[in-house]
Amino acid sequence: MNAIAKAIDSLNEGFGRLIAPLLAVITLIVIYDIAMRFLIGRPSDWAFDVTKMLFGAHFMLMAAYGLRHHAHVEVDVLKRLLSRRKQAVLDILGYLIFFIPFIWMLIIYGWAFFERSFSRGETTYGMVAIPVYPVKSVIVIAAVLILLQAVAIVIRAIQQLREENAA
Repeated sequence: MNAIAKAIDSLNEGFGRLIAPLLAVITLIVIYDIAMRFLIGRPSDWAFDVTKMLFGAHFMLMAAYGLRHHAHVEVDVLKRLLSRRKQAVLDILGYLIFFIPFIWMLIIYGWAFFERSFSRGETTYGMVAIPVYPVKSVIVIAAVLILLQAVAIVIRAIQQLREENAA
């Protein structure tokens, strides 16, 4: 089971490191758009939509990386007061009862959201019709990565319980 958790960690670590530089691309697009406003008095027709979609994709795709590195908000204040065994039980129950079902629903509804957009050939409403379904597919991809990271956390919590019982 430890090998599965490590493989999930490696996947999300690699994916996070791959996606992180997307912020530089977003920044360059914004700088380009500002330069166009300044130099020719008119922003581009596409930059706002593209930066909005790229930032949304970046935010969603970095969520599993953030979960892997404990960058999300948790109730650490109370959790730290508990023994390691109780912390592991709390992690298992919290992830199995609340987190994993929510992410599973995000996958199901996110897929329907993406599928509807794809089947309709949905585009933005601006001057340039940019396809929207690739960004909507990010919801499903991000949810799968988050679900996998949750599985890794639960595996580690189970291992923690086993170690506590063996000691």
